[in-house]
Parts: sequence; C-alpha cells; structure tokens
Amino acid sequence: MALNNSQPPYVNPVVPFSGQILGGLQDGLKITLMGTVLYNNGTRFAVNFHSGPSDNDIAFHFNPRFEEGGYVVCNTKQNRSWGTEERKMHMPFQMGIPFELCFLVNSCDFKSPGVWPANTAPVTQTVIHTMHSTPGQMFPNSIIPPVVLPNPAYPMPFFTSIPGGLYPSRNIFVSGTVLPSAQRFHINLRSGSDIAFHLNPRFDENVVVRNTQINSSWGSEERSLPRKMPFTRGQSFSVWIMCESHCLKVSVDGQHLFEYYHRMKNLPAINSLEVAGDVQLTHVQT
Repeated sequence: MALNNSQPPYVNPVVPFSGQILGGLQDGLKITLMGTVLYNNGTRFAVNFHSGPSDNDIAFHFNPRFEEGGYVVCNTKQNRSWGTEERKMHMPFQMGIPFELCFLVNSCDFKSPGVWPANTAPVTQTVIHTMHSTPGQMFPNSIIPPVVLPNPAYPMPFFTSIPGGLYPSRNIFVSGTVLPSAQRFHINLRSGSDIAFHLNPRFDENVVVRNTQINSSWGSEERSLPRKMPFTRGQSFSVWIMCESHCLKVSVDGQHLFEYYHRMKNLPAINSLEVAGDVQLTHVQT
C-alpha cells in the first residue's frame, strides 16, 4: 500500500552512512533497514538517530555488540554526554546473515517490532527505507489514558488491498491505539468473502482469539498464549505479521506472540486487509 509522505529508499549507501529523515521523527514513523553483518568489520555496528549534523546529540543509539555472548546496547547522548545504558541480552543478529530491521517511532518511545533474517537470495544491496504515515495524535508518557483523535488517513473500519497476496517473507504491519473503553477489535486477512486469518483481541474476555472463516463457517478457535494479554486499553500497539510457507508468525510490540498455521493454502489469494473495532490506526503497511 502506498503511504502518505513515503520517503524514497537509500539503496546501496556507503557505510558509514548519514541520511536525512524528511519531516523528522513523528508518531507512527517506520524505518526499515536491510543489510548483512560483515565478518571483517569488527564486533559492533550502530544505528543512530541524530539531532543535528554532529555527534553531540543522539536521540537513540542502537548498538548490537558481538561480544561476551552478544547483546544490544540502547542509549541517548545529550550535550556530548551519554545517559544510562540499557542492555538487551538477546542478540537477534548473526554474522554473515542478511537481516531486516524495523524501528517504529511512538510518541513516548522507540520500538523494534522485529529483526528477521532476509528470506531471499544472498543480499547484494543495502536498503534504508523511511515511511511516514499521516501524523497521529501526540500524547505524553502518562498513566492517564490518552484521548484518541481520529486519524483521517485511516477511517474505521479500514480496508486495503495486499498487492500480490501473501507469500513467504511477506510482512504486514499495523500500529494504532486501543480506545480507552475498548471491548474488542480485529485484524483480518481476507480472501474474497473468506477470512484466512482473524486476529481478535477481546478485552471483555482478556484473550486474543485466532480463527479462520470459510464459506461463512468459523473453524476452531485458538486462544492460548505464551504470555499475558499484550494489548492494553488506552495504549498504543504494533502488530507485525510475517508470512512463512507453513504459517504466519505474529509479533506484538516487538515480542513474538504466536504462530498460526495456514488453513487456507492458496496464499496469493489472501489479498486484502481489514481492521475494525475499538482502535484508532496510526500506521499500516501491506
């Protein structure tokens, strides 16, 4: 889907690379990097979001380090002084393996919805792609649920096509904010009148239901999760759906949540996305 204010990608940039983010950081901005970690280029690399042309102020420093078993350092530099490091002890990158890395900018934080091996032939180019949705309502990091204002780019219910349908390595990204009084919402991947994948958080039952509907008949529900309900009333969320040959892998707010094995095998026929219910969308990519 074509997004508003989509910035053309940087293809095969020389590293170290510095490029401008048109319009600056804003709620709903998604930045995707594709590349390969080189064996002969040391034990670290970094992605920095700068404020200004110098290194004096770095709003977000993302620094994978292949040392001591591997970990990722996150930090901020202000007036040439680093803040307190946050260390993520899971290393999602591998030397010599192509990767796809996504950053999502929310009004109160940065999220990394996912890092995946690039399911393609050996990567011969690096791509840095920046996309802006129409800015959503900015709100402070507060325990008071935000007032969600309608985003004119995403009327609800929301429908859009998935050009070419699903195929292995296809990614779908949906972010938004759950309304403070939400009962339910759903994200559907459709094939005509059938629903190949139904993702249905239910706050009245505190469960995330998954299912498929064929010829107006629902199949058996899947409800179990490896962790607690990942969606919260009044809070923002990001859902990343990655298609593989046998299943869909679903992450919420950067954490893998579950796999859903395909019940409809004709993946290219699954060619539309529907979002409805008690949410306001801020960003959609198909």
